[in-house]
Amino acid sequence: MQYRRMGQTGLKLSALSFGTWATFGVSVPRGTARDLIAASYDHGINFFDAAETYANGEAERMLGDVLIDLRLPRDALVISSKVFFGAVTDPRPTQHGLSRKHIRDACDQALQRLKLDYIDLYFCHRPDLDVPISEIVTSMNLLIQQGKILYWGTSEWPATLIREAAEFALAHGLEGPKVEQPQYSLLAREKVEQEFSELYPQYGIGTTVWSPLASGLLTGKYNDGIPADSRLAHEQYQWLQKPVLQNKAKRIAAVKGLSDEAAKLGATAAQLALAWCLGNPNVSTVILGATRIGQLEENLKALALLEKVDAGTRARIEALFA
Repeated sequence: MQYRRMGQTGLKLSALSFGTWATFGVSVPRGTARDLIAASYDHGINFFDAAETYANGEAERMLGDVLIDLRLPRDALVISSKVFFGAVTDPRPTQHGLSRKHIRDACDQALQRLKLDYIDLYFCHRPDLDVPISEIVTSMNLLIQQGKILYWGTSEWPATLIREAAEFALAHGLEGPKVEQPQYSLLAREKVEQEFSELYPQYGIGTTVWSPLASGLLTGKYNDGIPADSRLAHEQYQWLQKPVLQNKAKRIAAVKGLSDEAAKLGATAAQLALAWCLGNPNVSTVILGATRIGQLEENLKALALLEKVDAGTRARIEALFA
């Protein structure tokens, strides 16, 4: 495993990490969850990502139970959670958003579900335009002062609001956001590569990127339609179907080209897509989602490709999806 500093902080994250979105508490039974976390840790993964809204808190609860069961050393782990959407299906006004009340309540509830004394990274899962940036920044700093979180960051925020939060923190001697969690893949590049380009040097922002395989699109899994047993077939994830249905012929051709490039390196399209993400120096860690040990182990082989993916290979891959 390789480890990278999270932006300009001193925290080191495994280059590949493990996420619980759409798996824990949904499609992965507890025994499999235990095996996945154990295998991740054995392969050097130290960052495990969750959120209050994942399966309405069940993902956090399952992750917490597994960590207790495995007796992994707490000081070797980096655990994250997120606040915004709430942990109930139909939240009332104070059960979602980024008000000081919900941030405080959600953090306490996440700590209970995860069975932890503190959370390493706490993300504001989306921007909340109804709450002043000053309230969000001071609320996150209060959690830091109380020892409930170590770092805070944002997820799917626009650069303008990240900058506003960072500037407010600097002006008032507070801790600003240290990390952003954006979607990043060959099919979603603009935020990480363009919109955030000035944030990295100015504020030392790191990134923990999600959906590096575009929910499976880059593996070729959906080239022939949406399998009945796939994630996209579930009603709650139908919003992910848009990239499957749009420009399908062009995408399929690009994925086939990606597979051809991967074959030259003795790899799969998924491994090459992950290695491509890892090749961006502003990526602190790439979050993997897996439902099987074999899937996890295959994806971890992406690390071995890093030295093989030179500038020419990157250019050919990117041209496929231009």
